[in-house]
Amino acid sequence: MARASLALDDDKLTAECDVDLFIASGPGGQHRNKTESAVRLHHRPSGIVVTATERRSQIQNRQVALERLREKLTALTFIPKPRRPTKPSRSSKERRLTEKKRDGEVKKLRRPSYD
Repeated sequence: MARASLALDDDKLTAECDVDLFIASGPGGQHRNKTESAVRLHHRPSGIVVTATERRSQIQNRQVALERLREKLTALTFIPKPRRPTKPSRSSKERRLTEKKRDGEVKKLRRPSYD
């Protein structure tokens, strides 16, 4: 479902969404505080909701919201690779143990002797 929505162009993707326009608060002056420039997109098939309120322009906020929606849809389509359990080889175990033994000897030499 998310992969099919990603293949759509902006107009068709917007058609799949409920678009809410609202008044954004914050810096930006009277133009931002009195106009409905903020955009909220609710993607009906997936249930994802994104908002964009940074810009003073509704068109720019709509573009930013669509980019965010595409990012979230891309995250939904990600399938992690299956992990396979592995065992360390005998030589790597021996190497690790000799390294630990050598480190222990070095630390032992650092200790003060009270003879």
